[in-house]
Amino acid sequence: MLTAALLGLGMIGRHHARLLQGMPGVRFAGAVDPGGDRFGAVHDRSLVHGSIDELLAAGVPDFAVVAVPTDEHLPVVERLAAAGVHLLVEKPLAASADEARAIIDAVRAAGVHAAVGHVERFNPALLELRRRVGAGQLGEVFLLATERVGPFPDRVRDVGVVKDLATHDLDLVGWLSDSRVESVAALTAHKMGREHEDLVVVSGRVASGLVFSATVDWLTPTKTRRTRILGERGMLLADTLTADLTFFANGDVTSEWGAAQALKGVSEGDATRYALSRREPLLVELEAFSALLRGEPGPPVVSLEEGLATVICAESVLRSAATGETVRVPS
Repeated sequence: MLTAALLGLGMIGRHHARLLQGMPGVRFAGAVDPGGDRFGAVHDRSLVHGSIDELLAAGVPDFAVVAVPTDEHLPVVERLAAAGVHLLVEKPLAASADEARAIIDAVRAAGVHAAVGHVERFNPALLELRRRVGAGQLGEVFLLATERVGPFPDRVRDVGVVKDLATHDLDLVGWLSDSRVESVAALTAHKMGREHEDLVVVSGRVASGLVFSATVDWLTPTKTRRTRILGERGMLLADTLTADLTFFANGDVTSEWGAAQALKGVSEGDATRYALSRREPLLVELEAFSALLRGEPGPPVVSLEEGLATVICAESVLRSAATGETVRVPS
């Protein structure tokens, strides 16, 4: 039985609380939030603490989920790691690459396990998409494109859309292509009067040569989450809101319509929507981290080094947008 604690009872923290209180093999040790449990996520009110010191005084948990604002990750990790607590840190790993490196140093010095909560890697549609691409279903792959748009979430105060949302996509590009992001060119917009950007369009290339694009904003009145990979045999399209995965095959159907017949590209083939087993990605992520702590072989957790690479990539996106130049992403 592992004991688990939670730091932060906000929009994502409340879902961690719900799952941690019901996971087999896990006992919920409590949550820390100076603002209290405003969503009523913790069943036992005595397990809501106002500080880390209060939590540790009640007993040091085996692991903790860090779901506080991004700019608070470093001091929280340093305090808990020093106490011997293993850590699952919500993405992005830190507000800057320097802070991400400091988190890695703190974890190594303490000798604890840690991972980053890039939850999209556990979405069933993306897991199946990655498997099929790896098995060669598309043949040669030409393009990886993501779209992550929707209304502004008032919870976000400390970062813009690049570090809050686009870090999902920058991580996915590397994971789905199995290759590091090598260069980025980005444009941003500030339309809501905030210090931070609320729209970004990124294009770039990974080390293997694959081209990618990502469109992310807080300005669209409907929420969309799509990832598509285009290859020589067709396209795989994942909708991560519904966990649907559809394959659009290239076709060889002839057309008698002159305008369409004049096009020399591929024609429209059959479309297949796959039946997938759907489990909540956040739960699968927590199970993977628990498996790591239990010493099970090969749990698919996201390493701190991968989290650092995503923060570095996000900083490169912002630098490209500020300078108007294509930026090589430091390795």
